[in-house]
Amino acid sequence: MENNTALELPEETFDIPENEKDSLGTEVKAAFTGVYIVWLRDVKRFWRDTPRRIGAFVQPLVYLFLLGTGLQAAFKIFGGNVQFIKFMFPGILGMTLLFTSVFSAISILWDREFGFLKEILVSPVPRSGVALGKIVGGATQALMQAVILLILMFFPFMYGFSLDTLGKAFVMLPMALLLALGLTSIGVAIAANMKSMEGYPMIMNLLLLPLFFLSGAMFPLQDLPGWMNFLTKIDPLTYGVDMLRGVALKGVNIGGSSSILSKIPAQTLAQMSPQVKAAVVKASPHAQLVIQKYPFWLDLVVVAGFGLVMLLIAIWQFSKTA
Repeated sequence: MENNTALELPEETFDIPENEKDSLGTEVKAAFTGVYIVWLRDVKRFWRDTPRRIGAFVQPLVYLFLLGTGLQAAFKIFGGNVQFIKFMFPGILGMTLLFTSVFSAISILWDREFGFLKEILVSPVPRSGVALGKIVGGATQALMQAVILLILMFFPFMYGFSLDTLGKAFVMLPMALLLALGLTSIGVAIAANMKSMEGYPMIMNLLLLPLFFLSGAMFPLQDLPGWMNFLTKIDPLTYGVDMLRGVALKGVNIGGSSSILSKIPAQTLAQMSPQVKAAVVKASPHAQLVIQKYPFWLDLVVVAGFGLVMLLIAIWQFSKTA
């Protein structure tokens, strides 16, 4: 008779004791409850703060219309008819996500200053849950601003009201959320290591302004010096703006493809030989405007990878120092 006792393990070996099951379930429940409460509190504070909400919406409009109109003349090299506001819109959307996401983390310093953070940390809620709640809350605030800004896409001076524009807006929402999660994580990671509310804006402006200006939000990333081209490639916001712009401007004619020959009178143009026309086009300062610099899959991979890495760093920093 065969002895199978060596192959058989007691059934209770695979069972988790009831007290451990209850403990594990309580910890998971406490973590999700903490994330929800912190998220809900931050979102309510943002929504009820009318001056902050209005200011965060007006600022990108100032950049979009005043600066966009002012720089219109600088794009004559692309044919003189480039609609710079349409080109700039995805970049302004990225700017809104950047500043709203990162500066939302200042609430950590505010809560630490007035004792609310201490009350949360002595509760059964794990610190990772508090950090995750702050990150999701900041990303939600940025997404709310993005939704308001995306309404501009349907105006006639932008992309117009159509099913195509509606589809683009819905596609850009999860992309904006993914980017906002990574950007908010930057703010949480830095805020967790700071004690002064006055110093946080100074440090963040020192970091955010290069991120913003090197992202291609304000200008196309073409014919740049080598050192600047390298900096744009290591800027994570570059890929986020490039991803948003690729979706927003797909199938949209914003100009930049007209030739210098279109400005020459028809009679003169008819007398020119093909060789002369080719020489004129080659010698003209006309250039082709690049809408999307990188493949969409590369933009998505970089943004997702950046968001995941920064999320883990933020949770680790908050759990260690908060």
